[in-house]
Amino acid sequence: MTGTAFSVRPRTAAPRSVSVAFTGLVTALLCGVGEAITYTAVQLDRPDADIGSLTAGLAVRGAIYLVVLGVAVHMAHGARWARIVLTFGIGVIGTASLIIEPLAATLSAREIGDLFDNLTAAAVITGIFRTGHILAVLVAIPAMYRPSARRYFHS
Repeated sequence: MTGTAFSVRPRTAAPRSVSVAFTGLVTALLCGVGEAITYTAVQLDRPDADIGSLTAGLAVRGAIYLVVLGVAVHMAHGARWARIVLTFGIGVIGTASLIIEPLAATLSAREIGDLFDNLTAAAVITGIFRTGHILAVLVAIPAMYRPSARRYFHS
């Protein structure tokens, strides 16, 4: 299937913008893994920790992260379909899922100080991972659409 959105042809080298996009996506995935580990560690510290639920959650996240990594590899090799999937899956749905919770907390606070009342080390670490995740995606998605990347995906 040459010349279609699903074609992948061997290429000599990906342009820098595609390499930046791939690095951003891997960084986002690593931040997601860090956030998942932090969440799991906090939950395991509770006396009523539900090991089964935590295991299932980690399995689902792990599967999603592996699929995203696979799609990112295809994108790095020039697959146009992968760029589209990453744009909507990670750029839109994934980013929205990361922003909704902090945005809801911010909007429901009566005063700005309320946001810091129950601040824990785990919450700070989670916030750092989540911020890194969002920033990495905000670098990766536009990089996939730079002029050199567009030529790469359309050649």
